Amino acid sequence: MKKKIISLLMCTALAATMLAGCGGGSGSSESTGSGASGGKTYAIVTKSAGNPYNEKEAEGFKEVVEAAGGTCIVQNPESATADAQMTVIRSLISQGVDSIAIAANDANALASVCQEAIDAGIQVVTLDSDVNSATRATFCNQAGVQEVGQALIDAVYDISGGEGQYAILSATSQATNQNAWIDAMKSIQESDPKYSKLELVAVEYGDDKPQKSTDKTQALLQNYPDLKVICAPTTVGISAAAKVLQDQGSKVKLTGLGLPSEMAEYIGNDDAHSCPYMFLWNPIDLGKLAGYASIALVDGTITGKVGETFEAGDMENSPYTLTELADGSGASEIILGPPFQFNPDNIDEWKSIY
Repeated sequence: MKKKIISLLMCTALAATMLAGCGGGSGSSESTGSGASGGKTYAIVTKSAGNPYNEKEAEGFKEVVEAAGGTCIVQNPESATADAQMTVIRSLISQGVDSIAIAANDANALASVCQEAIDAGIQVVTLDSDVNSATRATFCNQAGVQEVGQALIDAVYDISGGEGQYAILSATSQATNQNAWIDAMKSIQESDPKYSKLELVAVEYGDDKPQKSTDKTQALLQNYPDLKVICAPTTVGISAAAKVLQDQGSKVKLTGLGLPSEMAEYIGNDDAHSCPYMFLWNPIDLGKLAGYASIALVDGTITGKVGETFEAGDMENSPYTLTELADGSGASEIILGPPFQFNPDNIDEWKSIY
């Protein structure tokens, strides 16, 4: 743990010096780098502007690209929609970039524009949330779908005492990763009698907007007076829900996926805190993984086929191997690692890191 914290602190310190060049609103981008590494240009398209999790992904991606001597372009769409992403992706195609890494807002709606990029000779990688697997080379997955689903349903089981009502507060209804995790939670619950006394009463969508997530949380409290737990597998949703529950002194508890820096004040095992514990991975590392994968695709080290391997600098699980998606399509993914639990015992050492 100590080694990982030191590494992350160094990464964050470096990222802070580059933060001004990482952002950009809708239609805006910042190009930096020496243009070495064959003069290659690597782009990353986040889900939307103003999302702290996305910003950390972009920091990691940019760090890797620039360390390799490449040019990095960060595009933050105006809103978390497929249309907004399509606009910036087409702009990147017209610029003739060498690769595009995309945190997809919609798996199917982006398929056509991803194919346009491929037809233009651009390597397409996804991270955080996938597109139709036929229209990208590989997917940088923050954790295995089943592992995330298992961690979340077990947290609901634990926090609820093994029975009662729970609800899910997700991002958008089209978010590939959110839907996969929710489906995994449902499947695990339905297949194991251990969870038979849990009742999923609602799946709501806050669209990764703080105010809408706040409104959805308040509606859940009003509509389900017997609610015990809210599970929010989205960093925007969990922070909004945590504030509502804690401000109102609600007995409803919270778990899900959140940023330590945003959730530290809500983590605790007493009545004064709304979230006993939560999970996440390091979004900086996920961005770094996408950066290394993009470089490996552009230089021909990998092509996106299952079984290929590539080096990822000093990342903990390097070298990485492309494994097969669980959907039977034969397409590949790269697993960053298992989800990590943040709780009262460790939140203080992580909250200043990301």
